Amino acid sequence: MSNMNLEHMFKRLEHEFDIENPELGHEWRFLNKLNAQDNKSTFQLNHAKKHQWKSYLAIAASVLILMALGFYLTPHSESGDLADVSPKMAETQAFFMTTINEEINTIKEEQAPEVQNLIQDALHQITILEEDYQQLKTDLVESGDDHRVIYAMISNFQNRLDILKQTLQQIETVKALNSSPAKPNESYI
Repeated sequence: MSNMNLEHMFKRLEHEFDIENPELGHEWRFLNKLNAQDNKSTFQLNHAKKHQWKSYLAIAASVLILMALGFYLTPHSESGDLADVSPKMAETQAFFMTTINEEINTIKEEQAPEVQNLIQDALHQITILEEDYQQLKTDLVESGDDHRVIYAMISNFQNRLDILKQTLQQIETVKALNSSPAKPNESYI
């Protein structure tokens, strides 16, 4: 709007403005009414605050119950085995466990006193790797099937098999050396 339009509007509304002074005591009556309203609203506010925490508590309890139900109703793989990851990993785990157990049984069947130290050392190394595997199972549950943990678990199986195969080769070498007649000037290095 231009200034001319504003001036014209004010001139037209000039007699309609409220320019009278309020009655004596108006301010006092206004403040009393305001204080009365303020006390009433303070009471209502305090009353609302007292009951407001109950609604927050009810909401928090509902959320907690829903979270607990969700946690218990969701299937979890708590064992942390490779078999819990996928069917292919179940096959992998079954293969390794079967092969490892067969190799351990083969090693335990060796009765020669010359190889007992080799056998005990190999079984000790296998025990250490089994303890590492138990930690990897825990890591798998905590990491949510992280591929690095799965790879470490498979590597653990492979390391156990390698130890067992090397031990069997060493046992065969010791048995071959003991069964062949040694010639006086031959030395085995």
